[in-house]
Amino acid sequence: MVQLVSIICIALLVSADQLIKTIVESRLMPVGSADFIPGIIEFNYTENTGAAFSILESHTEILSIVTLVIIVAGLVYLLSGKIKSKFLVCSAILVLAGGIGNLIDRIFRGTELFCGYVIDYIKLLFIDFAIFNFADCLVCIGAAMIIAYLLADIFRDSSKKKGQKNG
Repeated sequence: MVQLVSIICIALLVSADQLIKTIVESRLMPVGSADFIPGIIEFNYTENTGAAFSILESHTEILSIVTLVIIVAGLVYLLSGKIKSKFLVCSAILVLAGGIGNLIDRIFRGTELFCGYVIDYIKLLFIDFAIFNFADCLVCIGAAMIIAYLLADIFRDSSKKKGQKNG
């Protein structure tokens, strides 16, 4: 049951990401940018051929293949039922949905298969930061949740060991 719900959640998040990007492409691309919250957030149409912060720009085929391998491995692990923590399942759903959303862009946007670009559109005006998208938010939030879980797990383990030594 958890696996079915996970697949549905991933599909809904990927659909939301692609819908937003379609709207951005049709409405924002012609004008370039538009204020959302003046002085704080602007929507700015950008075609990113790299990874986060344009790392590995113009190496989209490598990014696509690496992303595809990670997604397949993540889906296999998620669907295996080996993840017992609902928190980790939610984290994995976010990371996988964001990765799939951006991979769809890399595969289908552009002139060559697997050599396309990701549509980025969220620009923070109050800080010098890369332009990003909804899928990027999903990956970052999911990854932060995984890191928080692992750190909490390490803390629990060290607390148990200290308790066993003192007890």
